[in-house]
Amino acid sequence: MKKVLAVDDKPNIIMLIKSKLKANGFEVVTAYNGASALELAASEKPDLILLDIMMPTMDGFEVFQKLKDGQATANIPVIFLTASGQRSDESKAMEMGAKHFLTKPFSPNHLLDIVNKVLAGGE
Repeated sequence: MKKVLAVDDKPNIIMLIKSKLKANGFEVVTAYNGASALELAASEKPDLILLDIMMPTMDGFEVFQKLKDGQATANIPVIFLTASGQRSDESKAMEMGAKHFLTKPFSPNHLLDIVNKVLAGGE
């Protein structure tokens, strides 16, 4: 069973992600802030991380950089999720090495398709 770490400060987004992925055979671990995300990424060793950009204290870009700098977390693929439709955020995410970028609101089915594609080795 593939494990996904979902990181978002909005509980309703976490519930949506968790519901869709669990119903499709994934184990889902959740975090509501960057610090928890970093701890869980190291301890749970997820196969994929879904990461919100706009979070208090530590934004998704900072979390992603720390993940890339960590030996145990450097190779975990990341899909960014954000309410910001700014092209600059998408460009930055992709330049940093994100596997995909989804703008909220997103279709749960589209999210599932992207997760499956990334885990299968596609972009």
